[in-house]
Amino acid sequence: MGNYGMSKKLDISYEEAIEKTKKALSAQGFGVLTEIDVKATLKKKLDKDFRKYIILGACNPPFAYRAFTEELEIGLLLPCNVIVYENEGGKGSTVTAVDPVVSLSRVGRKDMEPLAEEVKGLLKKALDSL
Repeated sequence: MGNYGMSKKLDISYEEAIEKTKKALSAQGFGVLTEIDVKATLKKKLDKDFRKYIILGACNPPFAYRAFTEELEIGLLLPCNVIVYENEGGKGSTVTAVDPVVSLSRVGRKDMEPLAEEVKGLLKKALDSL
């Protein structure tokens, strides 16, 4: 994996990993605004088989509001994506959250780094609790 995310491998099923991830995000103030079932989408659009894989669009409203008031077009980088996928051979699952510090670095505004660090800390707490 590149240096743009934080990841944790779990010895639980894909379905259980999704539920635990949503609860862990919620405990840190994040709501899941979007869910993209990558496996189902690739099957429907391309008739291709793929492992179980979901993209969760997580948002922490107070932090999102702060970001929007600082940089109107920050919506291009929001919400924070969190992925859950089934490991090879169905042996557990992996959860990875985007690193908002890396994402927001593309904006080129040093004054937004503390905000990104705070959000990163919350996402890390969510992952650590899994």
